[in-house]
Amino acid sequence: MKARDPIADLRRIAFLLERANEATYRVRAFRSAAKALAALPAAELAERAAAGTLTELAGVGDVTARCVAESIAGEEPVYLRRLLATEGSDLDAEATALRTALRGDCHTHSDWSDGGSPIEEMALAAVELGHEYVVLTDHSPRLTVARGLTAERLRRQLDHVEKVNAALPEGFRILTGIEVDILADGSLDQDEELLARLDVVVGSVHSGLNDERSKMTRRMLTAIANPHLDILGHCTGRMVSSRPAGVTGPGDRGHRARSRKESDFDANAVFAACAEHDVAVEINSRPERQDPPKRLIRRALEAGCRFAINTDAHAPGQLDWQRFGCERAARCGVTADQVVNTWPAEQLVDWARGHS
Repeated sequence: MKARDPIADLRRIAFLLERANEATYRVRAFRSAAKALAALPAAELAERAAAGTLTELAGVGDVTARCVAESIAGEEPVYLRRLLATEGSDLDAEATALRTALRGDCHTHSDWSDGGSPIEEMALAAVELGHEYVVLTDHSPRLTVARGLTAERLRRQLDHVEKVNAALPEGFRILTGIEVDILADGSLDQDEELLARLDVVVGSVHSGLNDERSKMTRRMLTAIANPHLDILGHCTGRMVSSRPAGVTGPGDRGHRARSRKESDFDANAVFAACAEHDVAVEINSRPERQDPPKRLIRRALEAGCRFAINTDAHAPGQLDWQRFGCERAARCGVTADQVVNTWPAEQLVDWARGHS
């Protein structure tokens, strides 16, 4: 049998584990092995697989070595086959139509802040998914736990993105952006000059999530009125089950994230302001967030808001989580013409530029 590409198989397994929301250590095992083995000449890789010495290399364990041996023998690795067999249920027609209409993702993270992969790797995964663009939105400086970008680091990132874009396939583009903290007074946590340079600005509340209703409402209204804000991110800040129905994988024990209740705010006032200022409401696709809940999606829809269906991805496999956001959006009656990331990149950037 013709040999398969063992490095590609390891990376595919890592991608599927991320998409299935598996434990980080499982993902890291396959990504680390792929990185270590990619540096070897093909002949040496085959020799080590035949001799059973792959595990002598740092970063390669018994499971990953077995996958490589199976791949070199021309067999689909058993681990990969099991993952593909437990991918979950198909989307219904409405959610499928919405997912098909999406051209990109407006909320993603890299290892410049709290993401797990380089910008280049995130971009290439987006290309493989058929995206036309991805907006890089690493955190702002006040969120130190997520290694938020100072103004100087953000300037360096902008230079780096320009170089990466020059090397990416034609027809795909990384758009510059940030997930900027909405501070206690409603101001945005980054220099105005830099916010004006970015293609898309997502603003989210990450602190003081238990603020009383009137204070949280004022905070959000002030941010929404800021001409630099384009998308209101995960507006309730809630945390729910870490694994959606139909997502399983090897070793799945139904692990869960720590739950967190929704922030309290005047949703009617906030969504009315989003509609007035043409700020899109994010439908966050992360399984542990599912934010906003469906009742608030419907309320935002009634208010005349636009939406952005985003993954908030922190790893390549998570870029395929848009399906979960599309399912929730479709159930609430959101259509493609109401979603800003169904637009081509230039239209999205022009819309965002119109705010400032």
